[in-house]
Amino acid sequence: MLDKTKALKLVPTDESKLSEADMLALEAQYCSYGDTVHYSKVPKIFERCEGSFIYDGAGKKYLDLQMWYSVANFGYANKRLNDALKRQIDRLPQVASQYLHREKVELAAMIARDVEGKFDLKGRVHFNVGGAQAVEDSLKLVRNAKNGKSLMFAFEGGYHGRTLGASAITSSYRYRRRYGHFGERAMFLPFPYHFRGPKGMSKEEYGSACVKQFARLFESEYNGVWDPKAREAEYAAFYVEPIQGTGGYIIPPKNFFIELKKVLDEHGILFVVDEVHMGFYRTGKLWSIEHFGVKPDVIVFGKAITNGLNPLSGLWAREELINPGVFPPGSTHSTFSSNPLGTAVALETMKMIRDEDYETTVPEKGKHFLQGLEDLKRRHKIVGDVDGLGLALRAEICEPHDSFTPSKAITDRLLEEALKGDLEHNGKKYGLVLNIGGYHKNVITFAPSLNITKSEIDLAMALLDQLFTRVGRN
Repeated sequence: MLDKTKALKLVPTDESKLSEADMLALEAQYCSYGDTVHYSKVPKIFERCEGSFIYDGAGKKYLDLQMWYSVANFGYANKRLNDALKRQIDRLPQVASQYLHREKVELAAMIARDVEGKFDLKGRVHFNVGGAQAVEDSLKLVRNAKNGKSLMFAFEGGYHGRTLGASAITSSYRYRRRYGHFGERAMFLPFPYHFRGPKGMSKEEYGSACVKQFARLFESEYNGVWDPKAREAEYAAFYVEPIQGTGGYIIPPKNFFIELKKVLDEHGILFVVDEVHMGFYRTGKLWSIEHFGVKPDVIVFGKAITNGLNPLSGLWAREELINPGVFPPGSTHSTFSSNPLGTAVALETMKMIRDEDYETTVPEKGKHFLQGLEDLKRRHKIVGDVDGLGLALRAEICEPHDSFTPSKAITDRLLEEALKGDLEHNGKKYGLVLNIGGYHKNVITFAPSLNITKSEIDLAMALLDQLFTRVGRN
């Protein structure tokens, strides 16, 4: 362990840079490990980024296929969005949120009008600074609308954040284990994970079966959620990710949410859509729920709305749930919510989305990427399943003897080998930045830049081919 005197001496007092070894030594002693930095044995230190690539201190180039967990959807160092941030710093970088600034108002109006145009629903937009915080705000909104009911439905494999409230509706117990519960509780229902579902069912049949299993809860008062005499449910809302993010980019059948929403509407349960991970054209639509033919009561968003340049998140809710008469000033608040730097970049993001044709380009690129993954699946037994919608794609890594048994060990090795930066293509060396998800931590989830080029996708396939060959034979 590094002693304190030596550690203090390592902190530079001039323009000199610490060595990587010195930084790791300081990190080992002074940085919390609780903020999720240690996914690899030795944390990687990066120096700069541009487009689809990120560079280490030695200048080595890494093709990033997860883009900060789908935060930097529009590429690293996007000039248009960077310039918007610089303009705002020079004009109005700070203002207390009790006052208004035009960026907040215009941004809220753009989002609300978009939702109204797509779903024929009037509503309002409420801002915060992170996805989990926006989920917390939505929980307050839901409890307020449902007379304080604190029970929610959510999905197995769902992820909604790690604050106390958000972790209560996130299916992973490990996020709650040391802290207990504070208010919300969730009943977790099966998501139609077709690759690991019952054999002999089509994807659509399995989706219907999952809905029927849920609907059974309302057949009798003795199933514990429904009072048929009062026609009232004990549960306030169902929280859904249209495509599961941390759960492994699981894409449900087209009929699933239509059938689920019918059950919810019949029993007065709100439909809250978490778009933090999949929003802003990750799937080829501004909102991923657009693919599934249902209307939301609440939409929660974050991550890519500022391309990672400033923390900003928020929610849209139907007018009946959020108008000032039922959700008055001060109902929930954060000092930095709707801050001018974040709203300025987000407003420019919305304008850029309006100007660019992501609804065409993302599906086209996603199709090319998925074709590459399907080819890799045919040639590598460790790849058990691939799927994708837009540029949200997955490869499930399995034991080679059956291409089905989940293999976390192989997946972990893939991640470590990818970060070595010694994969070769056309005489150049590259690294790969990958992300792991899934119920068994055996799914590589791909969220490349939405501006990724065809040649960069082809490079990704060539590097993944080498990586799968290297790890699969060991």
